[in-house]
Amino acid sequence: MTTRAIGIQLCLAVLIAYASAGSAVLADGSDVPLAEHPRPDFQRQLWLNLNGRWAFQFDKDNDGIEKRWHDATAEFAKTITVPFPWGSKLSGVKDEGDIGWYARHIRVPESWRGRRVFLMVGASDWHTTAWLDGKELGKHQGGYTPFGFELTGHVEFGQNQHLVLRVDDTPHKFKLEGKQGYGRAAGIWQTVYLEARPQVALETVHFTPDIDNEKVGVKVTLDKPAPADTEFRLKFKTSSSRERIVGKIIERGKHEIGFDVPMPSPHLWSLEDPYLYEVTAVLDGDGEADVVQTYFGMRKIGVGILPGTDIPYVTLNNKPIYLQLTLDQAYHPEGYYTFPSDAFMRDEILRSRQIGLNGQRIHIKVEVPRKLYWADKLGILIMADVPNSWGPPDADMRRETEYALRQMIKRDYNHPSIFSWVNFNETWGLRSGRDGYTPETQKWVESMYRLTKQLDPTRLAEDNSPCNHDHVATDINTWHAYLPGYGWRKRLDQICRDTYPGSKWNFIGGRTQANQPMFNSECGNVWGYEGSAGDVDWSWDYHIMINEFRRHPKVCGWLYTEHHDVINEWNGYWRYDRSEKYTGMDEIVPGMSMRDLHGAFYIASERELCRQVSPGETVEVPLYASFMTDADVGRQLVLKMRLCAWDTLGQSRNSWQGRRRIAYRPWMSEELEPVEVTMPENPGLAILQLVLESPSGAVLHRNFTTYLVADEPCPRDATIESGRRKMRVVRFSPKDFAEAKWSLKQWDVLEGLKVNGAGHGYFEYRVPWPKKLTVGRITEASLRFEASAKRLFGKDRKDAGKQEGDFMRGKGTHDPSLNPNAYPMTGEERFPSAVRVRVNGEALGVFELPNDSADHRGIISWFSQKRDRKLREAGSYGNLVTAQLPAAVLTNASKQKELVIRLEVDGSLPRGLAIYGERFGRYPMDPTLLFVLKD
Repeated sequence: MTTRAIGIQLCLAVLIAYASAGSAVLADGSDVPLAEHPRPDFQRQLWLNLNGRWAFQFDKDNDGIEKRWHDATAEFAKTITVPFPWGSKLSGVKDEGDIGWYARHIRVPESWRGRRVFLMVGASDWHTTAWLDGKELGKHQGGYTPFGFELTGHVEFGQNQHLVLRVDDTPHKFKLEGKQGYGRAAGIWQTVYLEARPQVALETVHFTPDIDNEKVGVKVTLDKPAPADTEFRLKFKTSSSRERIVGKIIERGKHEIGFDVPMPSPHLWSLEDPYLYEVTAVLDGDGEADVVQTYFGMRKIGVGILPGTDIPYVTLNNKPIYLQLTLDQAYHPEGYYTFPSDAFMRDEILRSRQIGLNGQRIHIKVEVPRKLYWADKLGILIMADVPNSWGPPDADMRRETEYALRQMIKRDYNHPSIFSWVNFNETWGLRSGRDGYTPETQKWVESMYRLTKQLDPTRLAEDNSPCNHDHVATDINTWHAYLPGYGWRKRLDQICRDTYPGSKWNFIGGRTQANQPMFNSECGNVWGYEGSAGDVDWSWDYHIMINEFRRHPKVCGWLYTEHHDVINEWNGYWRYDRSEKYTGMDEIVPGMSMRDLHGAFYIASERELCRQVSPGETVEVPLYASFMTDADVGRQLVLKMRLCAWDTLGQSRNSWQGRRRIAYRPWMSEELEPVEVTMPENPGLAILQLVLESPSGAVLHRNFTTYLVADEPCPRDATIESGRRKMRVVRFSPKDFAEAKWSLKQWDVLEGLKVNGAGHGYFEYRVPWPKKLTVGRITEASLRFEASAKRLFGKDRKDAGKQEGDFMRGKGTHDPSLNPNAYPMTGEERFPSAVRVRVNGEALGVFELPNDSADHRGIISWFSQKRDRKLREAGSYGNLVTAQLPAAVLTNASKQKELVIRLEVDGSLPRGLAIYGERFGRYPMDPTLLFVLKD
């Protein structure tokens, strides 16, 4: 589409894409993307949204300027949807170059005459130049923060004019690329709009809350010195009809003013009540006013001592807060850096709240202001990263970094949700070849920390969020660790032991710890396994990890990697498309969810989530209380305990229950008296459910631990009593098939604890007829086994390739099923199959296998994993299948002296089959023949 055609369609659009939009449309009726004002924290009344379709052209030869593409006569062949970066699906343009030109017509309203007019760009990566009717407006270098060009001297009010932007995103080592391997933030990636201002306008209005002295500091800057004494007013929105107004005079020649506003009995911003003071800032100029809508929250970020201890914690409003955060890569599969809608950004914050988290770390990206607005509005804390370069820390890189830091703090100063600035991550971009992280660079990084504190003394700041124990100056003693679940106890013991004032641990260059809060700023299992974990059930390792964090109160919280999957990491709470993952905990303890692992009240038990015990053994079960709250819930809490067990026939029953009173006090973290529990007399899998309740019966927390009750493998042929029935039980191992034929592949897991067949085919078992068993004695017979569908993952194919590339940067092969550890966690997408059971040639039925799952429910699969930093179908499990054997089949088998059992999947639904044994899956049983006998 030509520039001229797009201009005709879009001229009307700028007039209807207005402030509180969300419903703005183009002339042809299609939606304007991200129609809302991009800065709820700094919003003028007169503005026009320029998002939507623009003409576009790549400049592969970098000769567009020479060919005068900025003139109105130039025509571009492509159409792009702004503000989505080129290369993203939502942009409508494939990534075919490093330089892109944008063009469209605009019409500045006649009603704006007499005001200054600016073109505002929320963010554009990286070097942006703008022209109006062929006349250059200006240039900007930087990829993450807003900038503007003044149009006033070139505007023809009420007339169509030709606007052109050129964005050069050519790679440079010093550029702040961050994780753009996940998808380039190429070109414009935040809202573009026109804005009208008076001759002298507000540049910033920053609020600094002081809850201790019940006041808020206000600092106002102008975009040029006041030409005369000028009145500045703040109008506070109140619940009453009476408006509160505070006014000050900015003297002639001054371009800033600072003053305090009393805030008696302030309504504090907190996670439970994220109250925002809405304010209208008015600068009364010479016959015209600059009116800006803004807001702030009355809250205080600090450091204090956890009551009853000497442990420093981060505080919110002078109260300790146990930080439970997630790493938010803030990527979208179709928009990359740019989210498709305001509602999506809101929901990103709600997702964290939904599972009980209290914060997010926006990772290596300066986040979109509207998402920060939703964090302010909904009550989530934010750690804000400065994006990194991947080159050496030369002068160009240092200028880029300092500019991004200054502009980020300038833009985001008023967001109460932000509690910490993070200048660098894992020393990325700070190494100089073989010289590494040099003392000179360390000194510069320390100066950047000092600069951060100078620009914003109200928040915490980190020099570097480290994985190499190399802090130089920081307000929080942070560290990263990625481990299997079983590795966390030892690591946390070491870290707590080495954390104290004067310790050199986690600092570099002879520097030592002061008494900073000690906080884990990245954790999980993703990089804890050889070659990364791939797409697996992360929740089992996670559960063990959280149990250990709660047992180590010296660590003031943790930050899990990550909020959602990205193209090279699949350990998110949600998938990349934000579809759900299922932990299965609610089927282990009714009502249990991720919120129970993130609650203020927490009861941890065994250090292993499943351990082996003997039948009938009395086990001393450890209990640990972690109450990170001062909530008034009564003096005596009640811990209800119930032991339920699956036996080796796949039957569940309750075997014990008890209760314990726990004396409650705020901020309590201590070992409780253990409880003695006697295990079932028969082998099986026992689950000890723990439910903590308030005196009124309100559930405060749920947790569990499990026990594999077994001394040795179950007998292959035995006569047992089950209830009032006598049964002959014949078991056979999944690996003991006589024949197997599969269209794609057949293979075993852990020497046959589980067997897999992919595609269509069968497993055939030949089981001798039980000795001395006559058909006349049998009243009922059945075959029972655990089975699931079986996907053939990339790693399991004969021609399987290997993951290649720089995965930390998101570059390379992105097929999660190629990872040798991968076994995708249960999610919304299903992979159903069906198994037909035949015995001695007779079909006994077709049984549905709803999925190929892996989550908490695969307890025994997790128990059987080796501790060698490799995973082998961890967490996988199936469903119980029970097929009844008719009398005719029994008679025939008795005559032939064997039961020929074929478990087959036909070609109509070639989704494979997995058979689980007593040491793998969900149920502690091998495939079993059950013969109910007459008395």
